[in-house]
Amino acid sequence: MPGTRKLGRTSDSRKAMLRAMVTYLLESGQIQTTVTRAKEVRNMTEKMITLGKENTLHAKRQILAYVTKEDVAKKVTDVIAPKYADKNGGYTRIIKIGPRRGDAAEMAIIELV
Repeated sequence: MPGTRKLGRTSDSRKAMLRAMVTYLLESGQIQTTVTRAKEVRNMTEKMITLGKENTLHAKRQILAYVTKEDVAKKVTDVIAPKYADKNGGYTRIIKIGPRRGDAAEMAIIELV
């Protein structure tokens, strides 16, 4: 079924989790999570970086509306987006790292390229 993955959460909880994960990924450069969550985080992270490349006031406000920290939103437009100025997408990489010990969920590292 196309569309977003539900990730076993209510829509509000899922949106809050994704916002937090996208913010942390943009802040630190890489995070470790499950493969399905990583794929969802990749979608929104790439959208935020693409918005940052526009470098308009409207784009900055859209980023600030999604990213939960002001300094990270500023970092997207000032540091991260200019780095990918010549690239059309593919700003993140997902590396599978095997099953998690507790419940054998497939784990992955998602990082900015």
